Amino acid sequence: MDDKLWYTLFLLARKGAVKNPVEISSTRFCEELNVSQQTASRRLQELEKLGYITREIKRQGQLIKITEKGVNILKELYYGLRAIFEEKPTIVKLEGEVFTGLGEGRFYLSLEKYRKQILEKLGFLPYPGTLNLKLKNKVDLETRKMLKSFSGIRIKGFKNDLRTYGDAICYPVLINEKISGAIIFAQRTHYGDDVLEIIAPVCLRETLKLNDGDTVVLTVDLRQLY
Repeated sequence: MDDKLWYTLFLLARKGAVKNPVEISSTRFCEELNVSQQTASRRLQELEKLGYITREIKRQGQLIKITEKGVNILKELYYGLRAIFEEKPTIVKLEGEVFTGLGEGRFYLSLEKYRKQILEKLGFLPYPGTLNLKLKNKVDLETRKMLKSFSGIRIKGFKNDLRTYGDAICYPVLINEKISGAIIFAQRTHYGDDVLEIIAPVCLRETLKLNDGDTVVLTVDLRQLY
């Protein structure tokens, strides 16, 4: 997102728009942004179009509320700033519950251009399929957001005669203190923020004897990401 939009969203958050709709006067808001009224209006329209805010036009101004999507992107910025200014943790853990996914991982992890990059950048050839974990508590959801504030290891997308394949970001993890693998965040996914997809050199369900509903612990060494 454009830096100017970041600041506009931040200013709305300072006014309390994270928790409740706030009334914004166009004249006063453009002064606070130090831009013209037209520019301020355009930024709000862009934030609304991107899904970061909702707006209700009133006679005296606008009622604006930051959406969940907007809150999440502000939290990514917050965690990124924490990583810079606060004492840095070295190890974090996440717990997730195994569930049967949509099966898309098998297809994508069978593509040679993805497999070659994962081998070069993560040191293993991925088993063609992901282990899907559902995060159940607030702490793990917050840890996931914090993790995404790190740049991670980028797996580049590519094109072929059929279609375009998107990027992915990986974060090395230790799975149940036994197997090295990685969390993979696909640029295009049908899953929400409460789901993690895990790749590894083996079939994790078989190797760790996992069934739907079992709990898996992921250990992330953040020193690999700083």
